[in-house]
Amino acid sequence: MEPSSWSVRRLALGGVRLLVAAWLLSLAGVLVWGMRDGARPSDAIVVLGAAQYDGRPSPVLKARLDHALALWKRGMAPHMILTGGRGAGDTTTEAAVGRAYMLRHGVPDSAMLLENAGRSTSESLGSVARLTSARQLGEVILVSDPFHMMRLQILAWRYQLRAVPSPTKTSPISANRMESIGYILSESVKVPLTAILALVPHSST
Repeated sequence: MEPSSWSVRRLALGGVRLLVAAWLLSLAGVLVWGMRDGARPSDAIVVLGAAQYDGRPSPVLKARLDHALALWKRGMAPHMILTGGRGAGDTTTEAAVGRAYMLRHGVPDSAMLLENAGRSTSESLGSVARLTSARQLGEVILVSDPFHMMRLQILAWRYQLRAVPSPTKTSPISANRMESIGYILSESVKVPLTAILALVPHSST
């Protein structure tokens, strides 16, 4: 084998090892971050949206709403921000469904803010950052599924949103071992990509 070919093979092998190491680090981060509940007195509780069915929250969204409701009843924040836009074919937004659910469970309308335009996690958190800035709100508590938390923290950093994680422990995704593994593996790929994008300057408008 030519020396140059051997060098190329070693370089390629080194690149593969680096990628695998980065992926394993990301996987570990997703797992560890999903176990961290950093909830503490803050200015608002942010509920990340999930599917809704004709005005009813899906089991995943309901678990997030119930967790946020428990935090609110504990007095962890005076405001609640419901996020999530309108999916294809939907007649209402995830945020509006969350608001209706919270109203039925005793949260006053005056305590709630809606972010109902986001069609992705990044869009929603970007809008939340602008909303909290306009309302002069400080730190927020991010509520979502455990697998989601590390990517949320990276996005919060990107949008200069002061945030602490508080994952729900009752999501049906977490209860389904195979489904949970699938989401965790997916996030382990999304996290490094999100981290790279977080380094790209973005417009605040």
